[in-house]
Amino acid sequence: MHIVVLMATLTAAQTAGLAGAEAADEGKPIKLVVLGDSLSAGLGLAAADAFPARLQKALRDKGVNVDIANAGVSGDTASGGRDRLDWSVPDGTDGVIVELGANDALRGIDPAVTRSALSDIVGRLKGRAIAVLLCGMVAPPNYGRDYADRFDAIYPELAKSASVPLYPFFLDGVAADAKLNQADGIHPTPQGVDIIVNRIMPMVEAFLGVISRQSR
Repeated sequence: MHIVVLMATLTAAQTAGLAGAEAADEGKPIKLVVLGDSLSAGLGLAAADAFPARLQKALRDKGVNVDIANAGVSGDTASGGRDRLDWSVPDGTDGVIVELGANDALRGIDPAVTRSALSDIVGRLKGRAIAVLLCGMVAPPNYGRDYADRFDAIYPELAKSASVPLYPFFLDGVAADAKLNQADGIHPTPQGVDIIVNRIMPMVEAFLGVISRQSR
């Protein structure tokens, strides 16, 4: 189900992606922040191999004028991200990629708590006129089907209610592939990060295009 949603979403994003990249190429750089946990912070990797750095390089290689700050904190939950939101996302930020919730699922935190924290993050960013791209996460199977259903529903329901774009599964194409993860089986290798960047790129380009048009 997640892959079907992902393909449909990316097809729409690809339509706007080229125009978005061209729009983001002019003037001052678009300032993005990746608000996340160890998956985006780059646990076990060199700083240059972390998701924000690799995404910035990929965009700049395409001529897109963007600066991306890494506001990932290893071990952080959605509630932790909410608590540090104001200093993690400084004034002047144009957009935030929110990648949180993996640790909530690993710890079996009540999905209602995770939902509330993510909703607060999205609402507060929108209140500051900062665009949001929400990255979804999928619960592991060890807490049962009911927990997984409640957790997995957080992201599409929040994206719909808050009218923000959703990348359905941050680790799509990488999760559970031993060749693309470090020894812990959770955190991507540099090659895994590059796959994440390649797969999310059309949506990020469309996201940047919307930001550019809104700033005109």
